[in-house]
Amino acid sequence: MSQSSQNTPFSRKSVQSYFHWFYAFWKFSRPHTIIGTTLSVLSLYFIAVAINHSYDYLLSLPNSLFPVLGTWIACLCGNVYIVGLNQLEDIEIDKINKPHLPLASGEFSRKTGLLIVVITGILALVIAWLCGPFLLGMVAISLTIGTAYSLPPIRLKQFPFWAALCIFSVRGTIVNLGLYFHFSWVLQQSQSIPLVVWILTLFILVFTFAIAIFKDIPDMEGDRLYNISTFTIQLGPQAVFNLALWVITVCYLGMIIVGLLRVASINPVFLIISHLLLLVGMWFRSLAVDLEDKSAIAQFYQFIWKLFFIEYLIFPLACFLA
Repeated sequence: MSQSSQNTPFSRKSVQSYFHWFYAFWKFSRPHTIIGTTLSVLSLYFIAVAINHSYDYLLSLPNSLFPVLGTWIACLCGNVYIVGLNQLEDIEIDKINKPHLPLASGEFSRKTGLLIVVITGILALVIAWLCGPFLLGMVAISLTIGTAYSLPPIRLKQFPFWAALCIFSVRGTIVNLGLYFHFSWVLQQSQSIPLVVWILTLFILVFTFAIAIFKDIPDMEGDRLYNISTFTIQLGPQAVFNLALWVITVCYLGMIIVGLLRVASINPVFLIISHLLLLVGMWFRSLAVDLEDKSAIAQFYQFIWKLFFIEYLIFPLACFLA
């Protein structure tokens, strides 16, 4: 009896093994990027609905659910492909910089990582193709840039300018404009880009530049050992830290100015107050960061990502409140 129960597919050991695998996969997918991708999809969808006053479509389940779900899955698969490919090419570097990642720690073999990357890359393109031409174009361009970022012989991440350009062009421009085009096509509305979407795109574009340069501060040791040139190595961690703070400050001041100018389709009071609070909170939080403490730097990096997430919540809400 006990022998039989141990061999059942749902034994405790099997469940623990499945859980361990999925937890490793969750780390492999880089959760902060998954959250960012999810919020960008939902945010651009709700902005498209609010700007085009397509509230009837929003309430027409399941017709409104399936396009969003398909878009989300395609973007998630593309996300896993890009971050997974980067890990495949950086196993030795990650053993120093990010030893908790599955390939660096040995939780996943290189073969497993390669299989995940190939499957998610194919799924991203196929699902995007089924969802619509604009989504397919966005996903294909993002995957191409992500491949050029990590994969030799191009491997743009070796060069500080091109590495930053890859990150903020995809997150800042291609994703936002591509998703708005796609959702406008789904809603059967005009394909022109309204001013509010350009404002969000510019904000995310500049904000993502801060993320792109800041992310190398805690990775300085491994990057230097493997001859990966970054702004942190060239300018020093303090200079890059200060630069990232001022770049984000410019982003928030820009949003406050947008509120003062009372741009159409945006609630000015909500926009001004929310960004003023975030700006003060960021500077207050930055005072506690010790650049000699790698964990403190990593925690502040995650805090910056949280600010990034919050913007994708604030901006569509400002559009709905207009």
